[in-house]
Amino acid sequence: MTPSAQVASLRSQLDQAIGYRAAVEKRLTDTKTQINHLEAEDEILDLVGGLFRTLIDNEVSAGVSAVERLLTEGLQAVFEDQDISIRAETDIQRGRVSVNLLTVQTGDDGLVTEGMSNDAFGGAVTTVESVLMRIIVTLRRGMRPLLLLDESLPAFDDNYVNNMGRFLQLLCERLNMDILLVTHNTALVEAAQKAYRIQKTEGRARFLEVR
Repeated sequence: MTPSAQVASLRSQLDQAIGYRAAVEKRLTDTKTQINHLEAEDEILDLVGGLFRTLIDNEVSAGVSAVERLLTEGLQAVFEDQDISIRAETDIQRGRVSVNLLTVQTGDDGLVTEGMSNDAFGGAVTTVESVLMRIIVTLRRGMRPLLLLDESLPAFDDNYVNNMGRFLQLLCERLNMDILLVTHNTALVEAAQKAYRIQKTEGRARFLEVR
């Protein structure tokens, strides 16, 4: 190979090397740009995630406070001679919010009892809380404000059943909701805006309006 041919070959190789270098530099620049974009997106996602966590925490806190107030108001309306209320314990477990509703009762001697309601007042406290929680879920989900209670209030003492009837009546007025209650308790019937008695005649059920 002549010297001129060798020089031409070297120039060709140099041009190829320069072209490869330019291509590599461009890929490197593009890669750095993508990395910067990804880092920016990751930062934005972190900020958005933090915002969502804050909104969820605020929503949960506001919701829990509303539940505390409604349950406490209900319990105090029914058990008017008792110092009884609801306190919520909020905890985060594995990224999920956990809420425990504790019933707090203060006796005449100042002794404070706190825990799950369980069988307090023959189960009547649990019954009130259950009814109110169903109402809360119905309203929060935007469902039709209708509550069906089929002999759901059997545990009430006579001293409190009248209060429960008046409280259910108040809920219907304040929340513009309907409650269809099946019961044998005349005190609850008296609290109803409309009441019917089922009468069986010749094997057929008839509804007789009594109120």
